[in-house]
Amino acid sequence: MNSSNAHKRRAKKQVRIRKKVVGTTSRPRLTVYRSGRNGYAQIIDDMTGKTLVAASTLSKDLRAELSAIKSPIARYKQLGVITAKLALEKNITTVVFDRSGYLYHGRVKALAEGAREGGLKF
Repeated sequence: MNSSNAHKRRAKKQVRIRKKVVGTTSRPRLTVYRSGRNGYAQIIDDMTGKTLVAASTLSKDLRAELSAIKSPIARYKQLGVITAKLALEKNITTVVFDRSGYLYHGRVKALAEGAREGGLKF
């Protein structure tokens, strides 16, 4: 499979999903991005266009905690828990989950489950 075709397919899925999933001030959007090595999670208020919470496996304060975990799925689950903790500190309890065109499986599912375990509702 050609890599550019895969990117185009995901971009089309992402557009379809974003037509339906909108983050508001009362219920912001939890979005996921995954690269080959790292994962990123952001909570975004689409009404103001601001990122309220951001966490990634590259964050300097999280790197030590996540580097001890070898399994990518376990690392994403812990990233979800950390994202939820940061959101709860800013009084964000409910979110809309945006999987960004990725299948709800594996690392994306682990991040969502970790966020739920951390206290977010969606």
